Amino acid sequence: MQDPRSDPFLDTIVHIVESRQGRPNLPSDGCPFCVGGLEAPEPYEVKSFPNRWPALGEGNCEVVLYSPKHDATFHGLGTVGVRKVIDLWADRTAALLGRPGTEYVMVFENRGAEVGATISHPHSQIYAFDHTPARIARLFSAGWEPDTAAERLVRADDHFIATTTFAPVFPVTVSVAPKSRTGRLDNLSDEQRTSLAATLVDVLARLDRLFDTPLPYMMWVNQAPGSGAGNEWMNIEIVSPWRGRDVPRYIAAAEVAGGEYFNPVNPEELAATLRGLA
Repeated sequence: MQDPRSDPFLDTIVHIVESRQGRPNLPSDGCPFCVGGLEAPEPYEVKSFPNRWPALGEGNCEVVLYSPKHDATFHGLGTVGVRKVIDLWADRTAALLGRPGTEYVMVFENRGAEVGATISHPHSQIYAFDHTPARIARLFSAGWEPDTAAERLVRADDHFIATTTFAPVFPVTVSVAPKSRTGRLDNLSDEQRTSLAATLVDVLARLDRLFDTPLPYMMWVNQAPGSGAGNEWMNIEIVSPWRGRDVPRYIAAAEVAGGEYFNPVNPEELAATLRGLA
């Protein structure tokens, strides 16, 4: 893993990854994730492989392909298809945490050019850190647990709950979590994994209906580190910079400078809107 730099005054960690400047932003010879492409020469249903342009050094970054269909959406795979992805996420989490030097496994997705995705084929990524990133460490040390306020509820079943969040930085922010304390993806039971798949299908479909167009979003899993205390409560955050269709909310200078944010979207009103989009 490459040595990160820590700001001497703010303790902000920055990874200088100049090698990634040379990565192609858009494929010039077809999609590398379609069957027959560079990264998927053989047919597959779901697939993981090492990232050719690792941000954390060789062997610490992977790509997960959701489907061989280039124009598929994650929620369009249905509960069965999304469950296959969750199982692969869980398998890779366990495998990476089993390696010496890995302390934390981050699963995340960037969907849409508006949030920096350079290839539209549905996929996520996995990073293996030698430490727990500070924001995630703060989340768990503060005793994070699901928000059960009725006014922010989006949907719930026997095993998982989805809500908007009390103090969101992004205009669209949804949290998905198991109802019972579970530390990591690989700790989820069979019933929980199917419930999570159904929840993601439902929530992501509602988000695409929010502005009647595919919503650009970032999604990531907060899960217990390898040396966790045993009281962590895994959760998934889904955020979008849009405050309206094709209308991004830019993080402004005062927000970046002060670390305090001004969100024009009321999370309780957003939850009510999403409940109506079932």
